[in-house]
Amino acid sequence: MLEVKKIELQDEKNIDDSKTRSSGSTTLDDIEQFESDLWQAADNLRANSKLTSSDYFMPVLGVIFLRHATNRFNVAHRQIEADQANGRMPKRKVLPADYIARRALYLPEDAQYDWIMQQASIGGADLPKLITSAMTAIEESFEPLDGVLPKDYGIFETKVLEDLMRLFNSELIKNASGDVFGRIYEYFLAKFSIQKAHDNGEFFTPSSIVQTIVNVIEPDHGTILDPACGSGGMFVQSSHFIEHEGGDTAKKVVFYGQEKNRDTIRIAKMNLAVHGLEGKIAEAITYYEDEHTLVGKCDFVMANPPFNVDLVDAKRVEGDPRLPFGLPGVNKDKKVSNGNYLWISYFWSYLNNKGRAGFVMSSQASSAGHGEKDVRQKIVETGDVDVMISIRSNFFYTRSVPCELWFFDRGRPSERKNKVLMLDARNVYRKVTRKIFDFSPEQMKNLAAIVWLYRGQQNRFLMLVKEYLSYVCAESAFIPRALASFDSTLFDLLGSFDLLAKALAKNTNIDTEQKKILSGAVTQLRETSTLYKADAQRLLSNLAAYSEKYGSAPLPDNKSQHTARRTFDPITETIRGLMKQVDLLYKLTARAADLGSLLAADESISASYDRRGTLRLVKKLEEERKTAVEQLKHAIYFHRQVAWLQDRFPDAVLADVPGLVKLVDHKDIENAEWSLAPGLYVGVAPPEVDEDFDFEQTLRDIHTEMVDLNKEAAELAAKIQENFEGMGI
Repeated sequence: MLEVKKIELQDEKNIDDSKTRSSGSTTLDDIEQFESDLWQAADNLRANSKLTSSDYFMPVLGVIFLRHATNRFNVAHRQIEADQANGRMPKRKVLPADYIARRALYLPEDAQYDWIMQQASIGGADLPKLITSAMTAIEESFEPLDGVLPKDYGIFETKVLEDLMRLFNSELIKNASGDVFGRIYEYFLAKFSIQKAHDNGEFFTPSSIVQTIVNVIEPDHGTILDPACGSGGMFVQSSHFIEHEGGDTAKKVVFYGQEKNRDTIRIAKMNLAVHGLEGKIAEAITYYEDEHTLVGKCDFVMANPPFNVDLVDAKRVEGDPRLPFGLPGVNKDKKVSNGNYLWISYFWSYLNNKGRAGFVMSSQASSAGHGEKDVRQKIVETGDVDVMISIRSNFFYTRSVPCELWFFDRGRPSERKNKVLMLDARNVYRKVTRKIFDFSPEQMKNLAAIVWLYRGQQNRFLMLVKEYLSYVCAESAFIPRALASFDSTLFDLLGSFDLLAKALAKNTNIDTEQKKILSGAVTQLRETSTLYKADAQRLLSNLAAYSEKYGSAPLPDNKSQHTARRTFDPITETIRGLMKQVDLLYKLTARAADLGSLLAADESISASYDRRGTLRLVKKLEEERKTAVEQLKHAIYFHRQVAWLQDRFPDAVLADVPGLVKLVDHKDIENAEWSLAPGLYVGVAPPEVDEDFDFEQTLRDIHTEMVDLNKEAAELAAKIQENFEGMGI
């Protein structure tokens, strides 16, 4: 039997969604379900009140913030007590700064979530007043949050507010780590964005886009600026990156931001605080104001600016030192014809001579003509355009258009100064809903790995492949447990069907043909089970042998990694076959149980055959089937990541891959009218056969799409009815 062991695939600080599965552990699936349940419960409260999403938005984020602040305070308080007890800290009066040093806010008793809930349980407490007072107390004790936290809790009906507070007062929430809370906060931001609850949702950049930018520019030191900072996601993801690399964000970087919307600044400051971070965020219109005076001083610039703005006053920006390449064009109304290249120029200008920038930009900008082309040519000729990545449509919540990620590197070596890495990632995506796509964690890593090869960092590429191969072993180690549960329930069901067969053999009242049908179904089930057991045992033996050989092998070089991958290739075929067998066994079992239920109507049969107990076992078997199949898929999944990288870059060096990537020089770009659209250079990928096509997942996707369409239809019908009533029709 293959040894069942737990191998950690991520630490808490890593945003990587790779899953760890062991008895009693919290998996990503658990967290995702938890987030979904929280949102549904909170949204139901809103639906049962007179509040709109816009009303509800900030107070809900405030409740999440308050709960998280209390959690952090409690952890820091325990750390301080322990430090004083063991002599690491003098036994003196504890100061607010002692909590700040442990990335927690000092909270007076009446600002602590638990104390507020205790008062609410007594009865007669003015809950809106208590929460508002708590927010005021936090602002008074932590200057960066002054005037930021929501205090309009009087808009809630008492019961609705109490239910909302109790929702975030479960034991699971009380014990949640900082990272889990960060996820919850970002999840709620995303959901409110989808609802267009605030400023048309433009305050939130999807985390997979932000993390892709972070993965390429690697902001790990110095001054980081986001001049269109929205909810501060660029800062949060930068912090995750730094801490995953073992650094301390507070000691490594300083965050600066500008944002024109005052409410969005509040969201950003809360977002930073809920992650234990601080930033200097100014209220400013970046087209006309440079509040932090950081031209030429930034180590990293990151942003998702507004696209295609055509209302910028040309006279006000003329001569701005942040526009060294000139204006991209002025229309008859004396407005800049398109603001895209204002932003692009700003990002370049803010960088110091070794700085890097990564930002989102409209796809139109890559090939725009006239004055925009002139500016683009000048920027290319600086030698600082480093990487271009095309992103397909539907990655954003409030706009469906495709976009591109631009990357500058003003400190890259001379041998790359006249080259640009063109990466077309439009065929790389994961479907989240009918309307929303994103990158999986592994897709983001794989795209980053291409950039590593471009930068000559082969060792990082090989380390990623090694990581995936270790995940193959780790995930394989959970297969025996998943199959054992399935096997045990299947064994119990076969025993139940044996009892049914014996009862039928003694019964002369039941039609012979019915007996024959059931007998055939059970025989087919047993024959299939016998084949399955042999194949499962062979698979487990192969996995054990593979794990023994490669589970702790160094695999430091490309050749040994290819050998490890090829060794697992035939095992993947066995796994795919076993998945089909597991599915078939469940279907045959369910069929036999259905036939048994019909025959068990006879009292002489029901006395020997527990129909209800059998159906419960069938339901249990279905859950165990899902678990077993998912676990089998996980091992294949990580093997597929290895194959994806090795098939495209077999020598672990950068190579042109049709439809994906091409390294071009400035002459190529000049010949293409200075276009920076990757699709123009990489060509078209050859068609691929998807060996891992998941029919059931496809059906689930179709079902999800139907649910979304039905929901939209119901909302539209309600809106039409409301309009008719308003017209008196």
